[in-house]
Amino acid sequence: MSTATGAPTASADTTTNPSATTACAAADSDAATTAAPAVASLRDTTATAAPKAGGRARGWQLRFAVLSLIWGFSFFFIKVGTQGFAPLQVTLGRVGFGALVLLAVLAVKRERLPRSARTWAHLTVAAFFLNALPFSLFAYAELTVPSTLAGICNATSPLWGMVLSVVALSEDRPTRRRVAGLGLGFLGVLTVLGAWQGFAGTDLTGTLMALGASLSYPVGWIYVRRTLAGTQHSHLSMSSAQLLLATAQLAVVTPLFTSAPAGYPLIPLLAVFALGALGTGLAFLIQYGLVAEVGPTTAQMVTYFVPVIATAAGVALLHEQLSWNTPVGALIILAGAALTQSRPRRRRPAPPRTDTTSA
Repeated sequence: MSTATGAPTASADTTTNPSATTACAAADSDAATTAAPAVASLRDTTATAAPKAGGRARGWQLRFAVLSLIWGFSFFFIKVGTQGFAPLQVTLGRVGFGALVLLAVLAVKRERLPRSARTWAHLTVAAFFLNALPFSLFAYAELTVPSTLAGICNATSPLWGMVLSVVALSEDRPTRRRVAGLGLGFLGVLTVLGAWQGFAGTDLTGTLMALGASLSYPVGWIYVRRTLAGTQHSHLSMSSAQLLLATAQLAVVTPLFTSAPAGYPLIPLLAVFALGALGTGLAFLIQYGLVAEVGPTTAQMVTYFVPVIATAAGVALLHEQLSWNTPVGALIILAGAALTQSRPRRRRPAPPRTDTTSA
């Protein structure tokens, strides 16, 4: 929940991708929102990367599966965390634990945080749109909507990303394929919400918060792409700074809107720790490695597994009810998102004719 994509400057909730659109998908993919600056700079160098043969190929597939599980369970962890703590406290713990993981790795590798004031200023904006705002909206949303619905809403990030990239990025032009995917995706949203029955049984405020969180990711990624793409700082340095800034933002806001917790129940506390250390810290490191090894196109596919795992976790572990329109709508959303990310195959030029006969 990522991610996402990703979803990567530090998002878990995806997937989209290491480009402005892909990174959005990850959406609640924590990694996708923490490493945005670095992944954006890797776009050109990794776009054609291919999995290595042999054991390494199996290795990236295993890490791909682990990343899908971590991001898919993020919505479960949010739901459990809010059973013991206020939403802003869950989000503060999430970014705090995530920052500690990345800072520990930064120290082991003996790397430094960025020193440029301009970089820190841009990362402050990125931290808000890619971490503080969407994480908080998802936490508030799950007070009133099932974790399954939140996970499915997260899958709309590529759709929002396509709309915004057309407006904000001059090099992105809509095609019939992408417009069709956009229409299909939002048809899926209406199916999930049961629009034909007047959204009965769905908390509209919570659902809008979850959709707003998914919209926040592409806003942040586009900002990063326009301001920090091509930065010379390492992905780890940039992401650590971004999570530090998100932690600082929430450390200021949280005491203003919540009171100190009366206690620290073990299960919700462990859920918040897992959400931050795994979903926001470790997931970023895995996602970045995947992008570098197999390229953003393959790595972003994790986005399409996140809502499936989130739904399975919500139904099996939280006993959430699942009506027929929820999985059907989710499949339509994923089909639309995949269509917006797809590219038409290039036609191979016909081989030159060889005339073996003499005139």
